[in-house]
Amino acid sequence: MDDRYRVVYSTEQGQTAKAMDKPAGRKNRAKPGNQPTVIKKPGKQGVRIRRESKGRGGKSVCVIDGLSLDPGGLKLLLKKLKASLGCGGAVKGDELEIQGDHREKLLLLLEKEGHKAKLAGG
Repeated sequence: MDDRYRVVYSTEQGQTAKAMDKPAGRKNRAKPGNQPTVIKKPGKQGVRIRRESKGRGGKSVCVIDGLSLDPGGLKLLLKKLKASLGCGGAVKGDELEIQGDHREKLLLLLEKEGHKAKLAGG
């Protein structure tokens, strides 16, 4: 019997208590929040700009991912981009969402900030 699964009901004879005593889930893996954050140089990051419209009622947004910035740095960069483009946006996790299709302008603005970005998708 595999030790990763807890036994709910078993007709097997033998030592099932061993598998039941172990907690279900991951085995002693390091949590992502506990690791020190290493911020790469802006020119060495794999920054991608893509356009998405799924789940937004047909409206498109530009998603920027691959930025190795802390949450405060992401908010500051988003504020600069929104002011330059005159549109709205949000920080979702470690991605920036900019309302509307501004991929070409975002590419120029990010390069001006020192981030080497590429367009992704079609």
